[in-house]
Amino acid sequence: MQLDEATRQQIEGLIQHNPVMLFMKGDRQQPQCGFSAQVVEILDQLVPDYATADVLADPDLRNGIKVYSNWPTIPQLYVRGELVGGCDIVKELYASGELFDVLGVPRPEQKPPAIAISDRAAAELRKLSAERAGQALHLGIDARFENSLWFGPEGAGDQRLDLNGVTLYLDRLTAARADGVKIDLVQTDRGDGFHIENPNAPSAVGQLTARELKQRLDAGEKFEFFDVRTPEERAQARIEGTRLVDAALAREIEQLDRDTPLVFHCHHGGRSQRAAEHFAALGFRRVYNLVGGIDAWSREVDPDVPRY
Repeated sequence: MQLDEATRQQIEGLIQHNPVMLFMKGDRQQPQCGFSAQVVEILDQLVPDYATADVLADPDLRNGIKVYSNWPTIPQLYVRGELVGGCDIVKELYASGELFDVLGVPRPEQKPPAIAISDRAAAELRKLSAERAGQALHLGIDARFENSLWFGPEGAGDQRLDLNGVTLYLDRLTAARADGVKIDLVQTDRGDGFHIENPNAPSAVGQLTARELKQRLDAGEKFEFFDVRTPEERAQARIEGTRLVDAALAREIEQLDRDTPLVFHCHHGGRSQRAAEHFAALGFRRVYNLVGGIDAWSREVDPDVPRY
C-alpha cells in the first residue's frame, strides 16, 4: 500500500509537534480498545501531557500510520520523533523501568506496598509454592482491579515482597494498586479459596435499564447524563438532555464532585460501560451505565428516537 503525501504530512506534523505522540483507537479520556487503554494507563502515570490521535475517526490515518511506521498494529507510541512500539513493548519497557528513560522522566523510588497475608492464607501459599519449586508466586491487579494469584517466571522490574513466610512478586502496575491489600483464605461453596480485599478498588458501575432510568428521571432524580458515541451517530439519534463527551467535556467531568451521579450511554452499552468504569476508577461513587444503550431507549422508552 502506498502512503499518499497528504497523510504523510499529517503524520509527520503530529510526530514533530508533539514530543509524546500516541496513535490509538479512541482518545485519552475514552480508549476504544483494551490495548490502547493499557498504554494510556501507563502514560497517565508518567507524563502530565501528551497528544493522541484517534485512528478510528480517520481511515486514512489508520492505514497510513501502519505504512509510515512499518508497524502492523495500533496503538503506536512515538517519543521525540522516534517510534517506541505498541502495547506489548510499552508494557515491557514500563516493567523494566526503561520507559522512564525513554520519556526523559526520573525513575521514582519503588516504595513497597503494605500487604497483609493471613496465617491461613500464608500456610496454603507456602504449600503451593513448595509444590511449584522454581516458579515465582505473583499477585496481579489489573486496570479493573480484578485480582489474581498465579505462578510463573519472575518478570523484569518485579518487586519482591517477603510476607508471613511467603515470597510474593508484583509488577509495577500491580504494586501501584496494591497498598493496603489483604489476602485471606475463606470457605466457599466450592471449598477453600483465596479472598483478596483491596481498599483501592473503585466503586462498581451500576446498571440501569432504559425503563429504570426513565422512572428515576420522572421521579425527579438528578443525573449528569452523557453520550459517548461519535458525533456522526449522535446526528442520527439522540436522547434529550444528554451531552456528547469530547476531550473538553471529559476534563470538565473530572472536576465534578465525586458524589455527582453520572450516567453514560452509547449505541448498545459496551462503550459506555468502559467510560463509566474510567470515571469510577477516578473516584466517582455513583456511576451508571444504560444497559442496551440508545437502542434500548428507543425500544423501551421513546420510539420517536430513531434506531440505526
